Amino acid sequence: MDTQLAQRLLALLDRVEPWLPEPRPVVDWSRDVAALWQRHALGGQLVPVPPRDALSLDDLVGVERQKRELLANTRAFLRGLPANHALLWGSRGSGKSSMVRALLNTLADEGLRLIQVDRHDLAGLPLLVEQLRHEPARFVVYCDDLSFEGSDDAYKALKSVLDGTLTGPPENVLIYATSNRRHLMPEHMSDNQQSHLTPDGEELHHGDAVEEKISLSDRFGLWLAFHPFNRETYLDTCRHWVERLGQPQDWDEEAPVAATRFATMRGGRSGRCAYQFALDWVGARRLAEQA
Repeated sequence: MDTQLAQRLLALLDRVEPWLPEPRPVVDWSRDVAALWQRHALGGQLVPVPPRDALSLDDLVGVERQKRELLANTRAFLRGLPANHALLWGSRGSGKSSMVRALLNTLADEGLRLIQVDRHDLAGLPLLVEQLRHEPARFVVYCDDLSFEGSDDAYKALKSVLDGTLTGPPENVLIYATSNRRHLMPEHMSDNQQSHLTPDGEELHHGDAVEEKISLSDRFGLWLAFHPFNRETYLDTCRHWVERLGQPQDWDEEAPVAATRFATMRGGRSGRCAYQFALDWVGARRLAEQA
């Protein structure tokens, strides 16, 4: 290369370099317990992230069966025993995403590693899974608030990874997903127009549209349903968070009335609503004490 041209290129690089972003840290699974998968034009990369909070499974009230089943399934996976991919579905704010975060905080010391994949990065999921195949750690690949509007690339990628290739997912990877939709896709009245009874009237055959929509969720072996709280469970959750964020005496005679009013204003009772009430109630109490 011409010496003058080389000098000009070096000078150009010196000017451009301060504008370049800092290199991403490399994931070290002996140190990091969680990471984000970010897809790019050349494939994708893992970006380590610290745990979001110290949420524990004991903080999740009113979902005892769901906690028990998901914990047992994950522990079996960590010990090299058969385990299922899991779909956590149900109403908004009912603790689906919180349960996965609490699961990581509980089982990180037992070897659990969590990788979150956003919906718009799901097309690169097969590449990620292949990269993890030869890692010694055991991973839960987590897709939060998942739903699809049709046969897009993300839908096909997830369906393929779950149970649609010759190799199948590696034994050290499980897929956990949360969704407000039981079948991950919208269901329309027109989907049932192709359903019909057999001539004897004893058996129902679904049309192709219905079969296609349930085929993805059917690949999750563990379904956990999360439903809206009744009043008693909601108030128990409110009390838990008020005492956790504040002091036991903050849950006084006025608190249940205020919590019920708060849920009415929000249009529903849920774990998220209970936590938000506790933030509001305890914060107002501490502010009044400082006045």
